[in-house]
Amino acid sequence: MEWLEVSVTVDNEAAEAVAEVLSRYAYHGVVIETGPEGWNTEPVVVRAYLPADDHARANKRRVEEALWHLGQIWPIPDPTFRPVAEADWEEAWKEQLRVLHIGQRVVIRPSWLDYTPAPGEIVIDLDPGMAFGTGLHPTTQLCLEALEELVQPGMEVLDLGTGSGILAIAAAKFGARSVKAVDNDPVAVKTARENATANDVQEVIRVAEGSLEDVSGDYDLVVVNILARVIAEMLQAGLATRIRPGKKLVAAGIISDQEATVIEALERGELVLVERRQRGDWVCLVIKRDQGLS
Repeated sequence: MEWLEVSVTVDNEAAEAVAEVLSRYAYHGVVIETGPEGWNTEPVVVRAYLPADDHARANKRRVEEALWHLGQIWPIPDPTFRPVAEADWEEAWKEQLRVLHIGQRVVIRPSWLDYTPAPGEIVIDLDPGMAFGTGLHPTTQLCLEALEELVQPGMEVLDLGTGSGILAIAAAKFGARSVKAVDNDPVAVKTARENATANDVQEVIRVAEGSLEDVSGDYDLVVVNILARVIAEMLQAGLATRIRPGKKLVAAGIISDQEATVIEALERGELVLVERRQRGDWVCLVIKRDQGLS
């Protein structure tokens, strides 16, 4: 079978947003190509793969329209298209992934690569497929570093917008007793379940399709790695009630110039910012729920 490859060359700030747009139409893979120094090297090339079937022309048009709309927020160049064979697609995204060390103990290992862990390392075997969350993006790395410090054995954790499931898997491997992983994308749900099974934490992680309003109860730790606007909307919709009194929220996917939107929503929700982390233009906020919030 042949595929239609669409590629867009952007700066690293726009790469995540472009990947999210392309993933709506590319049912068999999204590749993010970085330079030898990862996200510190620009430009970044985002590639996606559309089945070269009877729907290819319509999907091509939808991709062009979606990227045009995104271009009203970020400067996005026109995409390029070319046909590729099945084997070429399979190798294209695999070649971009490598064994990645994050924080003090986390190792992200693509399942087809060999790696012998050092004592104490937490290895996550990851086949991201088309769901975002390879560990390459600064937002994912910031979240993993925060989870490494915050997750304690026996905790109950909520991961909203789980994507590939990478953060949920990390929480499980750090000792969480249970992890609820939620995403409104059915492909992400399928990918997260497969990755949880591949990492032998499927008994700890419950993956479900949905969003904030579909989640009941409260948790010791909540992680949301999405976008500033979506996080602000969740806070306004009662995200604080999913956090147990005195417990914490890790919020990431926030571009620094949109941070104020989240901070303002925090103030209305009676939550307290306790730590701010930044890598490049991306910000991760660690937030605590006030003990007296009802």
